[in-house]
Amino acid sequence: MTSGISIIIPAVDEAAIIQKTIRQFKDSENLEVVVVDGGSKDNTASMAAEVGAIVIPCPIRSRAAQLNLGASKAKHSLLFFVHADVIVPDSYQDDIQKSVRNGYEAGCYRSGYDRYPGLMRINAYLTRFNLLSFRGGDQTLFITKKAFQALGGYNEYYTIMEDYDLLRRLQKAKIPFELIQKDVVISTRKYDSNSWLRVQIANGVAMFMFKGGMHPEKIKQAYKRLLNYRQENY
Repeated sequence: MTSGISIIIPAVDEAAIIQKTIRQFKDSENLEVVVVDGGSKDNTASMAAEVGAIVIPCPIRSRAAQLNLGASKAKHSLLFFVHADVIVPDSYQDDIQKSVRNGYEAGCYRSGYDRYPGLMRINAYLTRFNLLSFRGGDQTLFITKKAFQALGGYNEYYTIMEDYDLLRRLQKAKIPFELIQKDVVISTRKYDSNSWLRVQIANGVAMFMFKGGMHPEKIKQAYKRLLNYRQENY
């Protein structure tokens, strides 16, 4: 296992954007891009492979399962989990390596957005505070493979909110975590068919149910009822 970075991208039906996402990661012997495909009906897998990604099919359509599978195949000692619709800072390699050298074993970025409908600037501002409610997978997550394995990876019981569960366990284990004060750029495509308020209500309900210990499938059903967004994918 080398000291480079393995970028792990879970994807389902992301043919329209997957190549752009992969191309932001420059080819290097200290870098690999692993796309874990959860049964796409389009040509996500072939398009990812076309631009140099390692493509792994996952029999389970679940981010937790896809992320765990990607991590198990990663050859580097640092894992960087990135959603398919996110653009990271150009400085991500230096940022992550510096953070680890400074003693942090995990971390993430703040949220920026590709546009700012409604009150999105409030969403972005709040992510500079290191509180669980203001985190989420869209902000990416880097973590040493050693720490990830010590935590047991993502809990596949969580078919939704898997990122919050991992962060909660990371906090409980007192693994050093750095919130890097730079932004990743997140797509606001979720807002194209939902208002800003509707998305905030859905997110709030999901977090309330998660903290209340409700079954993930009940959380997912409630979330889907509240939003009209890519429901067939996850």
